[in-house]
Amino acid sequence: MDKQIIYTKKAPEPIGPYSQAVKALGLLFISGQIAIQPSTNELITKDIKTETEQVMNNLKAILTKSGLGFEHVIKTTIFLKDMSLFASVNEVYGKFFNADFPARETVEVKGLPKDVNVEISMIALA
Repeated sequence: MDKQIIYTKKAPEPIGPYSQAVKALGLLFISGQIAIQPSTNELITKDIKTETEQVMNNLKAILTKSGLGFEHVIKTTIFLKDMSLFASVNEVYGKFFNADFPARETVEVKGLPKDVNVEISMIALA
């Protein structure tokens, strides 16, 4: 099986033993991204919309490095610290897609890395 590790300095460095993304079997699997600004390594948690925007920009950087865009995304998973944030996250998330939205689930979790409010992972057609 061919497997390609995807890495870009335009997305946050992994904070554990994982890759930003892995391309295999015609798919791109993007690890969950949180709101770390890659150039400063600082968390962007001013408010949930700004936090979500940074998460989506991190995902965009990984897609771009792979020669893909949001139109290639077929599945996303959104992890929220609090489901009351859903509408705000959804508003920002939706701006990154034009049509033919991917499949998705959104789940509330007890905690996320670095105590952030949102983490999003993706699978795209490569």
